[in-house]
Amino acid sequence: MGRHSRGRLIWVVMLLLLAGPGSANLPPIRPVQHVDLTRFMGTWYLVASIPTPFERDAWNAVETYALQADGSIRTTLSFNHGGADGPRKRIEAPAYVRPGTGNAVWDVRVFGPIRAQYVVAGLRDDYSLMVVARDARDYAWVFARSPSIAEADLERSRTQLRNWGYDLSTWRQVPHVIQQASLR
Repeated sequence: MGRHSRGRLIWVVMLLLLAGPGSANLPPIRPVQHVDLTRFMGTWYLVASIPTPFERDAWNAVETYALQADGSIRTTLSFNHGGADGPRKRIEAPAYVRPGTGNAVWDVRVFGPIRAQYVVAGLRDDYSLMVVARDARDYAWVFARSPSIAEADLERSRTQLRNWGYDLSTWRQVPHVIQQASLR
């Protein structure tokens, strides 16, 4: 990617992350009370989302979290672009837990100093399912420890997002159709 193309991409991402769809009148998303970071780390399958532009055509999407010695979290999203056999994409970004949030609100460094909010707004007690949201109500993600979840769990997640003020018109279930070994 050329320097000018990368520069334009950075500006587009900044604008997308900073502009939310009219969420100024809504209260902040309430995070879960506490996230045990040790239990949280590892592999999560992205099963549904209100996707960012980068994720709109994601298949077999997997996000991994790794706690670093300095307390930051290395986040790695990998997915096939455009189909089950599409090229594998990988996006890495460091995340930083906001103090005083019970480890449930993070700032993810997208490009340079640009950070995106990441709120763990729903988390099962057994750490098998989570919903990540943003105060801007622009993007949201449903993750699970397995590549598929019950339809009732998907519907509960959709209902949560709707109740938080999200527009679900771009909601998308993420297809998972290849073997786990090839996702790494």
